[in-house]
Amino acid sequence: MSMTDPLSDLLARIRNGQEAHKEVVNSPASKIRANVLEVLHREGYIRGYSRADVRPGVAELKIELKYVDGEPVIREITRVSKPGRRVYSRVADLPRVYNGLGISILSTPRGVMSDNEARAANVGGEILCRVF
Repeated sequence: MSMTDPLSDLLARIRNGQEAHKEVVNSPASKIRANVLEVLHREGYIRGYSRADVRPGVAELKIELKYVDGEPVIREITRVSKPGRRVYSRVADLPRVYNGLGISILSTPRGVMSDNEARAANVGGEILCRVF
């Protein structure tokens, strides 16, 4: 069974895991999911993630969620660009999330990066999601 939007599935798993106060959440592995998790780890929204092989040809990502004083670090994580409506932005038009307190994650020609990294690299792209 193929999945229509693997990235939305990942974001939903993270949201649901934090609502249930889970320490670790599992997700099927893919390159785009790993790249988004790498950005979340670099920006300090998750503790980390690791890739584990379940059986030959099938891998899984184990995501370690992060909490501060019992509250999840990620307050809001939403998908912006969806399969039915792609949202692209030039570097000059990149939106600020909560006046710079949050981040947007972009897919650019130079790879998946946060909006701050995209501004520094002077590159635009598809806005995948917003995190606060």
